[in-house]
Amino acid sequence: MIPEPQTRISERALVVWRISGGISSLIICLVAGGLITLGVIFDWLFWIIGVILFIALTYSYVMIFLLPKLRWKRWRYEVREQEIELQRGVFIIKRTLIPMIRVQHVDTQQGPLLRKYQLSTVMISTAATVHEIPALDMHEAEELRRSISSLARVADEDV
Repeated sequence: MIPEPQTRISERALVVWRISGGISSLIICLVAGGLITLGVIFDWLFWIIGVILFIALTYSYVMIFLLPKLRWKRWRYEVREQEIELQRGVFIIKRTLIPMIRVQHVDTQQGPLLRKYQLSTVMISTAATVHEIPALDMHEAEELRRSISSLARVADEDV
Protein backbone atom coordinates (compact mmCIF):
# COMPACT_ATOMS: atom_id res chain seq x y z
CA MET A 1 0.00 0.00 0.00
CA ILE A 2 1.22 3.50 -0.82
CA PRO A 3 2.00 5.46 2.36
CA GLU A 4 -0.19 8.47 3.05
CA PRO A 5 0.99 11.88 1.83
CA GLN A 6 3.25 13.72 4.26
CA THR A 7 3.00 17.41 3.34
CA ARG A 8 0.54 19.39 5.45
CA ILE A 9 -1.20 22.64 4.63
CA SER A 10 -0.41 25.78 6.63
CA GLU A 11 -1.43 25.86 10.27
CA ARG A 12 -2.87 29.35 9.64
CA ALA A 13 -5.68 27.52 7.82
CA LEU A 14 -7.11 26.86 11.30
CA VAL A 15 -7.59 30.59 11.88
CA VAL A 16 -9.21 31.12 8.47
CA TRP A 17 -11.54 28.14 8.89
CA ARG A 18 -12.47 29.26 12.42
CA ILE A 19 -13.32 32.75 11.18
CA SER A 20 -15.43 31.25 8.37
CA GLY A 21 -17.14 28.99 10.92
CA GLY A 22 -17.74 32.00 13.14
CA ILE A 23 -19.42 33.89 10.31
CA SER A 24 -21.75 30.99 9.48
CA SER A 25 -22.42 30.51 13.20
CA LEU A 26 -23.33 34.17 13.55
CA ILE A 27 -25.95 33.76 10.82
CA ILE A 28 -27.36 30.62 12.51
CA CYS A 29 -27.41 32.42 15.89
CA LEU A 30 -29.29 35.38 14.37
CA VAL A 31 -31.90 33.01 12.91
CA ALA A 32 -32.10 31.19 16.26
CA GLY A 33 -32.50 34.53 18.04
CA GLY A 34 -35.37 35.41 15.72
CA LEU A 35 -37.05 32.06 16.41
CA ILE A 36 -36.57 32.45 20.15
CA THR A 37 -38.10 35.94 19.96
CA LEU A 38 -41.09 34.47 18.11
CA GLY A 39 -41.28 31.77 20.76
CA VAL A 40 -41.46 34.33 23.54
CA ILE A 41 -44.01 36.46 21.68
CA PHE A 42 -46.28 33.52 20.84
CA ASP A 43 -45.81 31.62 24.14
CA TRP A 44 -44.16 28.51 22.67
CA LEU A 45 -43.32 25.74 25.05
CA PHE A 46 -40.11 26.37 26.97
CA TRP A 47 -38.44 23.19 25.69
CA ILE A 48 -38.80 24.33 22.05
CA ILE A 49 -36.84 27.49 22.85
CA GLY A 50 -34.26 25.35 24.67
CA VAL A 51 -33.88 23.03 21.66
CA ILE A 52 -33.36 25.99 19.31
CA LEU A 53 -30.73 27.44 21.65
CA PHE A 54 -29.00 24.05 22.02
CA ILE A 55 -28.85 23.53 18.24
CA ALA A 56 -27.41 27.01 17.64
CA LEU A 57 -24.72 26.61 20.34
CA THR A 58 -23.80 23.08 19.23
CA TYR A 59 -23.51 24.21 15.61
CA SER A 60 -21.26 27.09 16.65
CA TYR A 61 -18.98 24.84 18.70
CA VAL A 62 -18.65 22.29 15.91
CA MET A 63 -18.01 24.88 13.15
CA ILE A 64 -15.57 27.05 15.14
CA PHE A 65 -13.61 24.58 17.27
CA LEU A 66 -14.09 20.96 16.22
CA LEU A 67 -14.25 20.83 12.38
CA PRO A 68 -11.31 23.14 11.60
CA LYS A 69 -8.96 21.10 13.79
CA LEU A 70 -10.12 17.78 12.30
CA ARG A 71 -9.90 19.13 8.73
CA TRP A 72 -6.37 20.41 9.30
CA LYS A 73 -5.21 17.12 10.81
CA ARG A 74 -6.49 15.13 7.82
CA TRP A 75 -5.52 17.46 4.96
CA ARG A 76 -2.26 16.30 3.33
CA TYR A 77 -0.82 16.27 -0.13
CA GLU A 78 2.20 14.99 -2.00
CA VAL A 79 3.50 16.00 -5.43
CA ARG A 80 5.49 13.28 -7.14
CA GLU A 81 7.03 13.14 -10.60
CA GLN A 82 4.15 11.10 -12.07
CA GLU A 83 1.20 12.05 -9.84
CA ILE A 84 -0.31 14.31 -7.22
CA GLU A 85 -1.89 12.68 -4.18
CA LEU A 86 -4.47 14.45 -2.02
CA GLN A 87 -5.87 13.23 1.30
CA ARG A 88 -8.77 14.98 2.99
CA GLY A 89 -11.89 14.36 5.03
CA VAL A 90 -13.11 14.53 8.58
CA PHE A 91 -14.96 11.30 9.28
CA ILE A 92 -14.49 9.68 5.88
CA ILE A 93 -10.93 9.96 4.59
CA LYS A 94 -10.73 10.46 0.82
CA ARG A 95 -7.47 9.92 -1.08
CA THR A 96 -7.18 11.09 -4.68
CA LEU A 97 -4.41 10.37 -7.20
CA ILE A 98 -4.13 12.81 -10.10
CA PRO A 99 -1.83 11.59 -12.89
CA MET A 100 0.46 14.38 -14.12
CA ILE A 101 -0.47 13.52 -17.69
CA ARG A 102 -4.09 14.55 -16.94
CA VAL A 103 -3.24 18.00 -15.53
CA GLN A 104 -4.35 20.73 -17.94
CA HIS A 105 -3.52 23.85 -15.96
CA VAL A 106 -2.79 25.03 -12.41
CA ASP A 107 -4.10 28.22 -10.77
CA THR A 108 -3.78 29.92 -7.41
CA GLN A 109 -6.74 31.61 -5.76
CA GLN A 110 -7.16 33.95 -2.78
CA GLY A 111 -10.22 35.32 -1.07
CA PRO A 112 -10.13 38.22 1.40
CA LEU A 113 -9.52 35.98 4.43
CA LEU A 114 -6.78 33.98 2.74
CA ARG A 115 -5.11 37.20 1.55
CA LYS A 116 -5.17 38.67 5.07
CA TYR A 117 -3.34 35.59 6.41
CA GLN A 118 -0.94 35.36 3.42
CA LEU A 119 -2.43 32.08 2.16
CA SER A 120 -3.48 30.78 -1.27
CA THR A 121 -5.40 27.84 -2.65
CA VAL A 122 -3.86 25.86 -5.51
CA MET A 123 -6.42 24.73 -8.11
CA ILE A 124 -5.41 21.77 -10.32
CA SER A 125 -7.60 21.40 -13.41
CA THR A 126 -8.04 18.16 -15.32
CA ALA A 127 -10.49 17.42 -18.13
CA ALA A 128 -12.99 16.01 -15.65
CA THR A 129 -12.77 18.26 -12.59
CA VAL A 130 -10.84 20.78 -10.50
CA HIS A 131 -8.92 19.65 -7.42
CA GLU A 132 -7.92 22.04 -4.63
CA ILE A 133 -5.08 22.19 -2.14
CA PRO A 134 -6.35 24.83 0.31
CA ALA A 135 -4.56 27.30 2.55
CA LEU A 136 -0.91 27.09 1.54
CA ASP A 137 1.60 29.85 2.27
CA MET A 138 1.62 32.22 -0.71
CA HIS A 139 5.23 31.44 -1.64
CA GLU A 140 4.69 27.71 -1.23
CA ALA A 141 1.54 27.88 -3.39
CA GLU A 142 3.35 29.77 -6.15
CA GLU A 143 6.27 27.34 -6.07
CA LEU A 144 3.87 24.37 -6.13
CA ARG A 145 1.96 25.88 -9.07
CA ARG A 146 5.16 26.25 -11.08
CA SER A 147 6.42 22.80 -10.09
CA ILE A 148 3.19 21.01 -11.06
CA SER A 149 3.05 22.97 -14.31
CA SER A 150 6.57 21.95 -15.32
CA LEU A 151 6.00 18.30 -14.27
CA ALA A 152 2.78 18.21 -16.29
CA ARG A 153 4.63 19.57 -19.34
CA VAL A 154 7.30 16.88 -19.00
CA ALA A 155 4.61 14.19 -18.63
CA ASP A 156 2.86 15.54 -21.73
CA GLU A 157 6.08 15.45 -23.77
CA ASP A 158 6.71 11.80 -22.80
CA VAL A 159 3.47 10.70 -24.46
